[in-house]
Amino acid sequence: MFAKPFKKINKKLCHALIAGSYLISSSLLSLTAHAIELGEPEKDELTFGFIKLTDMAPIAIAYENGYFEDEGLYVTIEAQANWKVLLDGVIDGRLDGAHMLAGQPIAATIGYGTKAEIITPFSMDLNGNGITVSNEIWQQMKPNIPKMADGRPVHPIKADSLKPVIEKYIAAGKPFNMGMVFPVSTHNYELRYWLAAGGIHPGFYAPHKGDTSGKIDAKALLSVTPPPQMPATLEAGTIYGYCVGEPWNQQAVFKGIGVPVVTDYEIWKNNPEKVFGISKTFSEKYPNTTVRLTRALIRAAKWLDDNNNANRPAAVKILSQSNYVGADYDVIANSMTGTFEYEKGDKRSVPDFNVFFRHNATFPYYSDAIWYLTQMRRWGQISEDKPDSWYKDIAKKVYRQDIYIAAAKSLIADKLISENEFPNFETEDGYRGPQTHFIDNLVYDGTQPNAYINKFKIGLKTGDKL
Repeated sequence: MFAKPFKKINKKLCHALIAGSYLISSSLLSLTAHAIELGEPEKDELTFGFIKLTDMAPIAIAYENGYFEDEGLYVTIEAQANWKVLLDGVIDGRLDGAHMLAGQPIAATIGYGTKAEIITPFSMDLNGNGITVSNEIWQQMKPNIPKMADGRPVHPIKADSLKPVIEKYIAAGKPFNMGMVFPVSTHNYELRYWLAAGGIHPGFYAPHKGDTSGKIDAKALLSVTPPPQMPATLEAGTIYGYCVGEPWNQQAVFKGIGVPVVTDYEIWKNNPEKVFGISKTFSEKYPNTTVRLTRALIRAAKWLDDNNNANRPAAVKILSQSNYVGADYDVIANSMTGTFEYEKGDKRSVPDFNVFFRHNATFPYYSDAIWYLTQMRRWGQISEDKPDSWYKDIAKKVYRQDIYIAAAKSLIADKLISENEFPNFETEDGYRGPQTHFIDNLVYDGTQPNAYINKFKIGLKTGDKL
């Protein structure tokens, strides 16, 4: 837990002096045009939660670079034990907002797991995850993978190479266990997507029958492990592989206990990852505060991507602090600075492995939310068919483009970010165009969710119910 108390005291003093009608110079108050136009924050002392992953970076940078304070916000940041504790903190008000799995506000809104009205005005990043397997499994996969001229594996590595390995385990009566971070996490859906694209069934959920294990008909058994514990769980042999965000794939490489075989950039190029989640009640009670914290996060995301990632080494130094991610500088830098190391010594250039602002990464596209809903339906977390209109309505409830646009337009007016760095808000319909860069070559069009669901060979389709 950490904050900047002295500046908080100065601000309270300024407010007291204003209330007493004292004459204070404008330079002392540092009032800017946007502060007057947007209105003062209704709540200026805030507590935000996060999980120790590199994609919490916009929160850390908004804090360290003073962007929160520029908005009159005095923020305390607290690491959380796991995603459920974090979500519960936002729901019960212990946390004012948090770094969240993109699926968490969506699942809460539709009542899968904990029922609550959670929204997001800000998408935190694109990409940033990987799938790692143990050294033993990697050795069994390698004969099934084509090689490049220099002897290195051809990427992307598909789950086809893992399928015969799993079949051997099943034939021997051994369960093939893999880890992911939460049932509604991108990691769960990406791992399932990768496995299913290789002909490996990752299992169904049946919440209407009280079965939320996700293991019905499964060939690979997926279970929850908190991100920082992934490497140790792999090393202990409890799981044979996992999907997680950084730095916990690169940590396996540095420790010599596993091999990242594929990144989510290769599973779905420029996929949405985390969001900043707040309660709907918070946004309605504190509208000025909500727009202001969104402004600060947008500025932080831009700083992270400025000048072709020139600020990344400085960001890595911040994230390596124990009060943030707390992993070694070199481990975090291995992916945050535009490279990714697969097998030890096989480091390749992946400049967009972590994207925080480019490609309109911060804009909460409805199509991003709908993709998560399609995967929830595909794997049974949504038990019954829903019309396309339902998917679109849920996306609009959760992904609050109106708040983002208000924040963005004020940043443009303040000449802090140029207009051409944002989507064209006059013509934007809220949906990305059809996306083609998936590992199974399927095309995703967020305006046609049911048609998309029906394309998959493995998964529930229209009319299916377990």
